[in-house]
Amino acid sequence: MTPDDAILSHRETAIPHLLVADDEPRLLETLCALLRAEGYRVTGASGGRHACELVQSASFDLALLDLRMPEVDGFGVMAALADHQPDCGIIVVSGESSFTAVSRALRRGALDYIRKPFDPEELLATVQSVVGKQNLLRDHEHIQMRLEKSEALHRYIVNSSPDIVFMLDEDGHFCFVNSKVEALLGYQPAELTGQHFRNILDDRDVARGTYALKGPNITADNPRTLEVRLKTRGSRRATRHFEITAFPIDPQTWPQGNGLAGDTNGRTARYYGTARDVTERKEAEAFINFQAYHDLLTRLPNRALFKDRLELAITQARRSQQQLAVMFLDLDRFKVINDTLGHAMGDRLLQAVTQRLEKCLRKGDTLSRFGGDEFTLLLPSIGGHDDARQISRKLINALRAPFQLGEHEVFVGVSIGIALFPEAGESLDQLIQNADIAMYHVKARGKDGYRFFSPSMSIDSAQRLNLERDLRLALERDELKVYYQPQVCSTTDRIVGLEALVRWQHPERGLLYPRDFLPLAEETRLIGLVSERVLDQACQDVGEWIRAGHPDLRLAVNLSPAQVEHPRFVETLMQRVDAHRFPARNLEIEITENVIMSDLEQISQKLRELATLGVRIAIDDFGTGYSSLNYLHRLPIHTLKVDQSFVKAIRSNDDGACIVNAIVAMAHGLKLDIVAEGVETDEQLDYLRGLGCHQVQGFFYGPARPAEEIARELCGRREKAASF
Repeated sequence: MTPDDAILSHRETAIPHLLVADDEPRLLETLCALLRAEGYRVTGASGGRHACELVQSASFDLALLDLRMPEVDGFGVMAALADHQPDCGIIVVSGESSFTAVSRALRRGALDYIRKPFDPEELLATVQSVVGKQNLLRDHEHIQMRLEKSEALHRYIVNSSPDIVFMLDEDGHFCFVNSKVEALLGYQPAELTGQHFRNILDDRDVARGTYALKGPNITADNPRTLEVRLKTRGSRRATRHFEITAFPIDPQTWPQGNGLAGDTNGRTARYYGTARDVTERKEAEAFINFQAYHDLLTRLPNRALFKDRLELAITQARRSQQQLAVMFLDLDRFKVINDTLGHAMGDRLLQAVTQRLEKCLRKGDTLSRFGGDEFTLLLPSIGGHDDARQISRKLINALRAPFQLGEHEVFVGVSIGIALFPEAGESLDQLIQNADIAMYHVKARGKDGYRFFSPSMSIDSAQRLNLERDLRLALERDELKVYYQPQVCSTTDRIVGLEALVRWQHPERGLLYPRDFLPLAEETRLIGLVSERVLDQACQDVGEWIRAGHPDLRLAVNLSPAQVEHPRFVETLMQRVDAHRFPARNLEIEITENVIMSDLEQISQKLRELATLGVRIAIDDFGTGYSSLNYLHRLPIHTLKVDQSFVKAIRSNDDGACIVNAIVAMAHGLKLDIVAEGVETDEQLDYLRGLGCHQVQGFFYGPARPAEEIARELCGRREKAASF
């Protein structure tokens, strides 16, 4: 229902309530009856005093009053009505005919004057006319009130809008702008009125913004929408992003002077629009775009952005017949530092390395973090090998100075592979791959240097891919074999333990040793499968020997860092051990110091759980990594294994044995077992016996051998012992 319909409905259904006051009872009754017959609600008052009492207790739309009444006359009733019901209409019905009385009644608010004796038809017509006028006045007041409320509501909506609402004249000057402009841009609406809107446009968007309103196809149904930057008050550099929607105003639908938002300051508005602040969205888009194309740790371009720039550089180099270079950089010794000092220090090192490398670059070069400790570098428009060689030397020299990480001073180097366009490849994938291949050849020759790619390098790369394929097949075909090297008591020559070592019986290359394929297994993440295969076979073999009469025989197995760092390491290890019914007390796992120090808290918890279950813990290659008495004292370590490089240093009258002396003394002080690896000569064995190192392994007692040979030796030793 519209407001007009509601007013008409009210007018039709509301029955006027009339007050009739006269001191003549017969006349009062006659008048009341006449009015009731016409459908009015009528209340009679027998005199002025009675009328005044009714005025205070009931509401009336119209009062018919006699002027001459005792005690309180008609003027007194009119005064009461003025005080209590000012909207009530008044008609005087009186025998008083003097001009003074009539004039006074009209001045007091009477709407009409009927002289007694009255004509009934004239009186009814007068009442109907006055009631009609009263209804019209009330309707007008009601409509006016609704209009005022509507305008207040619209003004509130416009000024409370989250967007800037504005109107422009035909030339682009502000006719109106809501108060939101102050909160978003700092301007008072009054100071912008009359100003051209280009005054608040960022200089970079002035041309685009002013042209937008002059487009030929802009209509109310097809508004102009564009994103621009607006200047905030007080600083030309402080800008915010806004999405503006504007369209022309149709004069027929919006007559000037009755604006929705108020006065337009005498200007003829021709455009209406809103400006929505999208600064946060633009900043979020910029951040997401940065994340998509940059490495967040070093702030360098990532692989995707590097490839995009390389593709563009190749196109330009091909068009101008120039050369460009792609370098693949891999940090030397980074893994050792990262494993030793932790990932947080490793991240700091990468950031410091990035800063040094960037200082060596030319304008237009692109340094990218490819992943981990690998970087790529694009050198567009170079003169040839000499330019690439010169930059490579600068990069190597920049990283030779030590890095200070907290209290630690560390050294890293860099291995650089270089691929030149077009001689080393004409596509981005070829250039990156060949630079990578060249970098691996630097690693193979001692690291910390650079090499240019040559076609002969592809042959080695192909062989490496073939070896990876064969290793995956070896796991399927059960070509991996477990060999065992005895750990012998140096005083009794009794075998006290067996270290499980993996061998690969390659169908074409013969027997391969760990150094031939384990680095590849680690790189391709196959090391976990290899270690699990070795553990299963070793638990099965050694478990049979334990049950066959060697209850104290110890099995030593090496575990990869990936296995130890896995969240379910302890659970998975014990499931495999239990599946083979292998006694946990006979198992000794060998891990390196670097594995422990990579995450001391987590690894410590896992080792304690294993020790509680009876598993022994051995530190392999002790002394070659991050040696620390602190973790040896805190963790459940049972055995230290002296690296064979220290054992080889044992010579007659040679000071090289001092490290062995220190390690053995440390083990005795901490009440740990000690196993010396790589024992090959009587001299080494005697020296170790003299130090009190009672467990050794090495070629002196034989190399690692297949399970069948170990079984025969154990059987022979048992029979020999039984014969005594």
